[in-house]
Amino acid sequence: MRDYEETIARVRAFRDQRDWAQFHNPKDLAISISLEAAELLEAFQWSGSDVSVEGRTDRVAEELADVLIYCLYMADACDLDPLQIVNRKLEANAKKYPVSLSRGSSRKYTEL
Repeated sequence: MRDYEETIARVRAFRDQRDWAQFHNPKDLAISISLEAAELLEAFQWSGSDVSVEGRTDRVAEELADVLIYCLYMADACDLDPLQIVNRKLEANAKKYPVSLSRGSSRKYTEL
């Protein structure tokens, strides 16, 4: 938990030292998350049937870090605890996707 709290503090400090909080409204952060996610996807563009991260780990890590940082900024802007909302969503998903019906299946919960 200490590492998590230290990371959150570093992310906030980075933003605050640059006076960027003024730009971090939910709309613009949602746009930024989507743009960074597209850059993550770009790391796999034209890879055909090659679905592994091999040979692109550094690029994937860099783009994924950008996505995660913007997600942390979004949670902060919306006064949401990232760990709490992730755990709440996992609980909801466990009900939607019971192991007995969803194990090994990629079908949506409405199709189980």
